[in-house]
Amino acid sequence: MRVTIAEESPRNERAGQVSYLLLSPGQFGSTQMAITLVEGDSGSEQPMHSHPEAEQVYVIVAGNGVMKVDDEEQEVAAGMLVFIPPGASHAIRNVGDESLMYVSATSPPFRMPGPGSAFAYTPPNAERNE
Repeated sequence: MRVTIAEESPRNERAGQVSYLLLSPGQFGSTQMAITLVEGDSGSEQPMHSHPEAEQVYVIVAGNGVMKVDDEEQEVAAGMLVFIPPGASHAIRNVGDESLMYVSATSPPFRMPGPGSAFAYTPPNAERNE
């Protein structure tokens, strides 16, 4: 059995949201997906972005948000899944008072950005300024 723990995974922080890379390309021999766990503070909002060659789902685990996919916008809450087709611009905003938590699965996996990128993940053992 192969197990990953969020707090021991590479992380990315942007716009009030912390993303833990639970499964990355090549990890455990995986070749077809990437999985992240994301926690967003109240009022946090992802910048609009897209994955030209990958489909993606967001599974809302806790909290309330507004999901934008291209020109559509919908409120989302725990227990909901949002499907994002390849190339669709998307973002999520926490509209509640509590933390918004969701799991994102991307297939095929997104390309891992290099050092210095705004989307780069920090290794789990790197010092953090928190």
